[in-house]
Formats: sequence, structure tokens, C-alpha cells
Amino acid sequence: MKATIVGLVTPHFLRVIDLAKQAEKGVNVDWHLRDEVAKTIEDLGHQYNAQDLFAAYLAGLENAANEAGRVSKAYASALLVAVAIAKKASGNMSA
Repeated sequence: MKATIVGLVTPHFLRVIDLAKQAEKGVNVDWHLRDEVAKTIEDLGHQYNAQDLFAAYLAGLENAANEAGRVSKAYASALLVAVAIAKKASGNMSA
């Protein structure tokens, strides 16, 4: 079975989406977001196309945040926090 970018990135993306839904309900998810992004960088960093995977992950989160910003500020804010954490941590990602 061939692994695709979508297949590798989607589970990580959906875990952040779930955390954003919790943030929308008033739950403090800051540490959970940090942990999830760190796990994602670790998991994706071991793939031969890690940079492409990470770019797709960031693009998905940014697009979701932009779409959600029109409806739910807490949801969009959690996604933007995840994007910021991921961008900051991406400097540590091995190429």
C-alpha cells in the first residue's frame, strides 16, 4: 500500500481539529496543542518527504483557521495557535 501525503497528514490534522472543538467549548487546550504539534513534527520528520508533509499540514491548519474565523473565534484561535507552534518548532525538524 502506498502512503500518500493526505494519508499521512490527515490523522495529525484531525487531532488538532478535535482540540480546536474542545477550545470552542471553553476547555484550555494549550498544552495539548503543544504536545500534538510536537508529536506531529516527530512523526512526519521521519518520512523521506517530511518537508512536503509538514507544508501540507500547515496549509490545512491555516485554511481551516481562515474558514473557522468567520464563525467561531475560539476555534480559529486554537488552530492559529497550533500553526504558530508548528512554525516555531519546524526549525528543529530534520531535513
